Amino acid sequence: MYIYDAFDRTLVNERVAEFRDQVARRLSGELTEDEFKLLRLMNGIYLQLHAYMLRIALPYGTLSSAQMRTLAHVARRYDRGYGHFTTRQNIQFNWIKLSDMPDVLADLAAVELHAMQTSGNCVRNITSDQWAGAAPDEVEDPRIWAEVLRQHSTLHPEFSFLPRKFKIAITASAHDRTAIKVHDIGLRLYRNEAGEAGFEVSVGGGLGRTPFIGKVIRPFLAKRDFLSYIEAILRVYNQYGRRDNIYKARIKILVHELGAERFAKEVEAEWLTIKDGALALEPAVVADVAARFRYPDYEKLADDPPEVAALRRTDPRFAAWLGNSVANHKVAGYAIVTLSLKPEGGPPGDATAEQMDVVADLADRFSFGEIRVGHEQNLVLPHVAQRDLPEIWRALDRDGLATPNVGLVSDIIACPGLDYCSLANTRSIPVAQELTRRFRNLDLARDLGRLHINISGCINACGHHHVGHIGILGVEKNGEEFYQITLGGRADERAQLGELLGPAVPYAQVADVIEDIVAAYLELRERPDELFIDTVARVGIEPFKERVYAVH
Repeated sequence: MYIYDAFDRTLVNERVAEFRDQVARRLSGELTEDEFKLLRLMNGIYLQLHAYMLRIALPYGTLSSAQMRTLAHVARRYDRGYGHFTTRQNIQFNWIKLSDMPDVLADLAAVELHAMQTSGNCVRNITSDQWAGAAPDEVEDPRIWAEVLRQHSTLHPEFSFLPRKFKIAITASAHDRTAIKVHDIGLRLYRNEAGEAGFEVSVGGGLGRTPFIGKVIRPFLAKRDFLSYIEAILRVYNQYGRRDNIYKARIKILVHELGAERFAKEVEAEWLTIKDGALALEPAVVADVAARFRYPDYEKLADDPPEVAALRRTDPRFAAWLGNSVANHKVAGYAIVTLSLKPEGGPPGDATAEQMDVVADLADRFSFGEIRVGHEQNLVLPHVAQRDLPEIWRALDRDGLATPNVGLVSDIIACPGLDYCSLANTRSIPVAQELTRRFRNLDLARDLGRLHINISGCINACGHHHVGHIGILGVEKNGEEFYQITLGGRADERAQLGELLGPAVPYAQVADVIEDIVAAYLELRERPDELFIDTVARVGIEPFKERVYAVH
């Protein structure tokens, strides 16, 4: 966990006081909604279909138990008893009254949370690996670098009014759990052949109306140059990015139109003017940030304790959960536990106030008070002693958080869709709910193996449908809800965009179509362990197209 210093606390508290005055002026009529819009957006507040929506930053996906309890308090006191965890490590509340917003932000500030820059044309919440600091395959904790960047970018005067919103993700593991290739800047921390740790830098990734996979513009960036190089990218974007057309304003369009090589040359030229100045990162500066992170005081424990092995042999439900939801930890005797927020018939990514309190209590008892939020809209307890796995499983099972479907067909990523969002064309949540019912059979889900379904209610792609193994995009046709299907997308280190299957299908047929696609996969795969994504890569989409459109 990162611990605020006096500067952080002062900044957040002053921001709350400032916004309290702005809300009072809006409620009195002194500010019009148009005048208020920019002010609220810079504090994470959207005007949605039914009410204002508050988006709270959970920097690099890390939460303390006290922070989770405060989120439960917000859900219970100011909202309708639940919150929605997003693909970019935020949480959204959809029913808070504008008059209550300053009090909510004050409650959040008391536990070192805020909503600054979770919307608007600025650098948004910096995201990272939900297993950071615990993953066996990471070079080092990437959250330290995310925190360096968070401090530098928050209220940065030059980058608070960019041509468009700007998203940065950082990972330090061989397997990308952060989807860096579909971000405006993606950073992969690794060791080069000389054993030096540094960053591979990608730019121009993004989904939405015009999706692109990010292009590598610098294969290796020394740690010293981390801030100066990112600043150079932002300066070039700020100078050349389109401000006359919202659909062409993202950096992905600039990189595409200039070409990655030309864009890289512009960045290098800008970087040479600043690389040896004040932004050059001395080790002491990074060490100061790192010193404000608190790490667990691990015990010396053995792997695979006998009580876990015994229960695994005798209880098939525990064995299924253990195989699906528990991963190796970098420290012997510990494990990483993922909590599914995708129960049968539930809205993906939602958690009730009661569930948040349960997770906070379990984090205190079993995970050193620490919780993570993942890109897939699930929660993680990152530091669980293996000996405690039976007890924590029983507790999660009682509260509906032990569904062993992580990474399987019913672990669906979905945006809020037309049930909440003013931009959406179609509903996402009911489609996801129906699919979790269709694939409730966990034996079938395990037989299918890793299979990601992503759903977006409009072309803005908040559900990341472009990079789902199966992507579902809602489109409106003559006032009716239709859905386009894509196959073969992926968001990991081999990121690629899915391919359109064919004409959009009506709402009533979506679940049937997905069942047909899954049935075709079972017939087409060469062996039981060939994953869906690999089958699509081998045979292409034509066999799936023939199956679907011959029936519908």
